[in-house]
Amino acid sequence: MKKIIVTIDGWSSCGKSTLARQLAKALHYRYIDSGAMYRAITLFFLRNRVDWTKDDEVNEALKNIELEFCPNENSGDTEIYLNGENVEYLIRDLIIAEKVSEVATIGAVRLFAVDQQRKMGKKKGIVMDGRDIGTVVFPDAELKIFMTADNAVRVERRFRELFAKNPNITIEEVKNNLEMRDYIDSHREISPLRQADDAIVLDNSNITPEQQLALALDWVKQKIQ
Repeated sequence: MKKIIVTIDGWSSCGKSTLARQLAKALHYRYIDSGAMYRAITLFFLRNRVDWTKDDEVNEALKNIELEFCPNENSGDTEIYLNGENVEYLIRDLIIAEKVSEVATIGAVRLFAVDQQRKMGKKKGIVMDGRDIGTVVFPDAELKIFMTADNAVRVERRFRELFAKNPNITIEEVKNNLEMRDYIDSHREISPLRQADDAIVLDNSNITPEQQLALALDWVKQKIQ
């Protein structure tokens, strides 16, 4: 059966990664979490006290970053490794969420990540989610999905996710963080978040993960046929 590239872009906390993981499993495709790549780069910068306002420090740091996605033997999910270390859970901390949009606006960082992503998609058969996958990374992808949801729904989802790891977090902190990330993502000069002209919009405010998976699988079937 013909393999295609599926891109899933959209706002933070719309469930992009949830759908992408489900879709990849159902299709036996590889799932590539582009957001995890930027988070891992951010983690490296913070750990090594890289001043990302200085081009020379950024360029030197990127030379020392190796990113790889490996399957988890227990769950079957792909998880990101930074220089051989599994950082899948470390990159989900709020401190990373607060800084990742800043790091992702840096031209050298985006060029580094996009180059890695395109190499991963050469053989197709992948599902990749992010903010510029259908517009910049794979503008010729066969299926592009743009996800959105009501702001209140997004805040609640993100709060539940973070509260499980940090009971001290407040919903106001989560709301402010999402608003900041939305603004940065949509206003950055390089690869701002936008809907591709040929993307299918998926508003999942009032549907279940099972329902959105069924929709996406139907769209894949149509593209393959």
